[in-house]
Amino acid sequence: MATTIQHKCTAQVPGTLPLPGSSQYHEMPQFPQNASLPFRRTIRRHELHQIVPLAQSTVYHLERRGEFPQRFNLTSRCVVWDLEEVQAWVEARKQLPRAKPHMPDVNLRKARPVHATRLKD
Repeated sequence: MATTIQHKCTAQVPGTLPLPGSSQYHEMPQFPQNASLPFRRTIRRHELHQIVPLAQSTVYHLERRGEFPQRFNLTSRCVVWDLEEVQAWVEARKQLPRAKPHMPDVNLRKARPVHATRLKD
C-alpha cells in the first residue's frame, strides 16, 4: 500500500508581490525601521575602554560630576553602561569647540618669577 503525499501548490498569484528589479521592489522595506529588540545594548568596562580610552579613575570622576553616562549594576558583580548614552556622549564631545589648553600665567608665580626681559624673546 503506497501512500502518496500531495502538496498543494503554494505559488503566489503573479502580481501580488513586486518583481525583483522593479521600482516597487526597491520601495519595499527590507529591514525593520524600528528596533525590534525590547532592550538597549549595554557594554562592560572592557568595551567602554575601547570606545572611550580614558583611565578608570577619569571615567569615575566624570561620572561623579555628572559629565559622563552613569554605570548601573545588572547583578551585584556586573557593572555596565548604556551604549547609546556613551555614543551620544562621544558625539557631544566631538561637537565641542577645540580650544587651546589653558596655560597658567607665569607672571603670577611666587617661586621662580619670569623677568620681563625674558618675555620679549
